Amino acid sequence: MGILDGKRVLVTGVLTDASIAFHVARLAQLEGATVVLTGFGRLSLVERIARRLPDPPPVLELDVTDDGQLGSLATRLAEHVSGLDGVVHSIGNAPASALGGNFLQAPWPDVASALHVSAYSLKSLAMAALPLMQAGGAIVGLDFDASVAWPAYDWMGVAKAALESTARYLARDLGAQGIRVNLVSAGPVKTMAARSIPGFDRFEGVWSARAPLGWDLADAEPAARGCVALLSDWFPATTGEIVHVDGGVHAMGA
Repeated sequence: MGILDGKRVLVTGVLTDASIAFHVARLAQLEGATVVLTGFGRLSLVERIARRLPDPPPVLELDVTDDGQLGSLATRLAEHVSGLDGVVHSIGNAPASALGGNFLQAPWPDVASALHVSAYSLKSLAMAALPLMQAGGAIVGLDFDASVAWPAYDWMGVAKAALESTARYLARDLGAQGIRVNLVSAGPVKTMAARSIPGFDRFEGVWSARAPLGWDLADAEPAARGCVALLSDWFPATTGEIVHVDGGVHAMGA
């Protein structure tokens, strides 16, 4: 038996087999879960990547800014699973103008887009999945430490700060239903999303120099393991928490 034996888990954000979300889905299946994926835009790409999982799961289209798709999500999910025990939020995007040193110049519409897709979507996804969730369920989001300002990260860093606050308020409001909401603050991993951030290579030196446990930018599994652990019943009284899986960088001074 695995730690997710019999659980039903929705995983968003699988783009390639290098993505943290892909490894969450893979490990969840290996730990006994039934997995459903969502994809946005290039659905055929997600379907192709899904076939690389141990048990290729169904893929549903989901644009987290589309109220129609959010409203129909529970009905579409019910065609594949009778309920949900876990939801993984691995969604983030910011226009190029909001990244790469453009903090002072980024226009509000682009900033608003970053906040909508990367932070507000946690609430949107939670509410869309809620009709299928029961007490004991878990929502886990992927985060990047928003307690400091990072080079080039700009408005995505602000969006991550909003994501962290959103998770705390969701934890407050969903706790009465027995649903936990936590984040995994992962160290940088060379995913497609990361490569789209101008100046991402500057993070590599930070983690090489400061992670007491070391850090492999090509290995998404440590962060994925943190997500799977939080989806399990091994954290029954933990909510509103940010679990750092970053080799220890968050705890180090200059």
